[in-house]
Amino acid sequence: MKSDIKLIDYLAVRRSIPAFQMCEPGPEKAEIEEILRLASRVPDHGKIAPWRFIVYRGGERARLGEELLALALETKPELSEEMIQVERARFTRAPVVVAVVSKAGPHIKIPEWEQLMSAGALCLNVILAANASGYVANWLTEWFAYDERAYPLLGVGPDEKVAGFIHIGSTTFPAIERPRPELADTVTWVGGEG
Repeated sequence: MKSDIKLIDYLAVRRSIPAFQMCEPGPEKAEIEEILRLASRVPDHGKIAPWRFIVYRGGERARLGEELLALALETKPELSEEMIQVERARFTRAPVVVAVVSKAGPHIKIPEWEQLMSAGALCLNVILAANASGYVANWLTEWFAYDERAYPLLGVGPDEKVAGFIHIGSTTFPAIERPRPELADTVTWVGGEG
């Protein structure tokens, strides 16, 4: 995106890169702050910012992997060596992982559903802003996004939910296109001519 590509051209080829295909360099703190500033420009009925970010960098990513592995082994003590390594690497596949945390809840005017959709829009905007900054990104929700035992480890509060973990970094792999749905299968037309 840093090559002055037009937004419409970018949207025609936008795709995520798998987290396990990411490598250094990742964005520095100032770049991350700019990515998050840009990403925050999402629809937000009532201007209540029903979400927040948690940025995981450096050695903390490996520590989190070990703690998540311990939780995984509590549930499935028979994990294969391959899956043990997968659990360990959850946060070290990319140089930076950003959690988008939904703070959606009851509100006098704003339905909770709209607050949740704002957090989802925020996830996509983090990807778009990371790409515009010259990085690749991927939005993942892993098992620990839904396992509240992991929330204290991740810094997620008891009244919050994880909307997604956005992995950000660089890659040496080519972006491979995947099948996309046909519009005829996903669009219903109501009214209008032709």
